Amino acid sequence: MSDSRSRRASDPIRVDSVVDLAYRRIRDLVLSGELAPGARLGQIELAERFGISRTPVREALRRLAGEGLVDPLSNRGFRVADFGLEGVLRRLEVRALLEPGIARLAAERRGRGDIERMEASIAREERARSGVEAHDASRDFHVALARATGNEELVRVLESLWLVEVGRRLLSQRYAVSNWQAEDVAEHREILAAVAEGRPGEAERLMAEHVRRAVHHWERPGERRDPAARP
Repeated sequence: MSDSRSRRASDPIRVDSVVDLAYRRIRDLVLSGELAPGARLGQIELAERFGISRTPVREALRRLAGEGLVDPLSNRGFRVADFGLEGVLRRLEVRALLEPGIARLAAERRGRGDIERMEASIAREERARSGVEAHDASRDFHVALARATGNEELVRVLESLWLVEVGRRLLSQRYAVSNWQAEDVAEHREILAAVAEGRPGEAERLMAEHVRRAVHHWERPGERRDPAARP
């Protein structure tokens, strides 16, 4: 065995790899519901459960807090975040501010490959025969639109706001009680046309209306909020 191969084989496991492992394990426990909303996340207990030290557990919890999956407690660690309607609405409000700008940038920077990916996601959504399939294709359209900006930070932020597992549960409900799927496909086609034809202002306007409809759908009667309104 060469010296270089020997060194690689004996290298210690990187700390960030252990953090990634802890992050994935805790994330799975939260999203599966095994750890209920509001449950306290003890760093010592989690470290013992995974057979690792507290340091990577703490770093993983901080990362999950940044994604909104866990809430930090003042001087008391962390707890599982609530994925109820209020949490969904808060994330939708952020998307209502973020995604119109994404659509504008995409209309200015998109390439042929970007257009093809968005067209493919719309076609999959149109063919979908379940809420999960429709959700995943719809989300793929929005992520492809973000990628068309050429700014991976925008992609990262959008993906953290739109968690696959939570979105599937919610849109499966919406899929069952409305014609959401057909409306979503039609609105995506309009946004794509504006992006493909290089009409940034129109793409921005259409996306603002698109996300606003989602906000209004989930609001309780009498509690309407307009994320684009000025005080």
